[in-house]
Amino acid sequence: MTTLHTRRFVSRAELDAALVHRLGRAVADDSQSGTAIMLSGGKTPLPAYRELAARGPKHNEHLHILFSDERYVPSTADASNYHQACELLNELALPEDSLLRVRTELPLASAAQDYERRLAGLLDAGIRIRLGLLGLGPDGHTASLFEAADLERAQGHLAIAVERPDGMAGISVTPEFLAHVEELVFVVAGGGKHDAIRSLMNCDPRLIAWRAVQGLTSVELWVEQAAIFSLMALV
Repeated sequence: MTTLHTRRFVSRAELDAALVHRLGRAVADDSQSGTAIMLSGGKTPLPAYRELAARGPKHNEHLHILFSDERYVPSTADASNYHQACELLNELALPEDSLLRVRTELPLASAAQDYERRLAGLLDAGIRIRLGLLGLGPDGHTASLFEAADLERAQGHLAIAVERPDGMAGISVTPEFLAHVEELVFVVAGGGKHDAIRSLMNCDPRLIAWRAVQGLTSVELWVEQAAIFSLMALV
């Protein structure tokens, strides 16, 4: 059974500061066997990525970076999760093999297969996924897992191609991969997510985001207090 630990933050600034601290600690973990961090996309974690970049994070030759998901757009596009994180990635200055970018220049199916192959190689090499970040959509999705059919197709895979409700295609990690993450954190801020937050806090088995993390013993929810107050007002 998966346990959810909720951490509430008084302000967005407090949440961002805590995320910078957690990311900085993970970046500095220079275990000789190698460690990895899974970054999430969306707007919520971007201030923390930029602040950590501005602080000049410690160079760690044993670090690997990967992404929870990616839109099927060029890596230079504004909608690309990779592109949005480039400020931090440039400061980390990782070798190409240590930065697991989804290769969206490939055909969609090939891009998913390529990403899955490289994720499998990471796990086979004994690289520990020390920290993973996930977002939470207003519809209850996480990464690019939007509906039950995505979870069904994900069985037996570490990454899959998806057709997103916004009309874009994408590539997403799967629950099978998420089960390998040691510290998995949902980072949630902003409005319009009241129902999804309520369902996640209630561990609703119908919620896609909650179903996606059932391979873990425990996960964390970091949420801006304003979202909790808004949620309470709706109850």
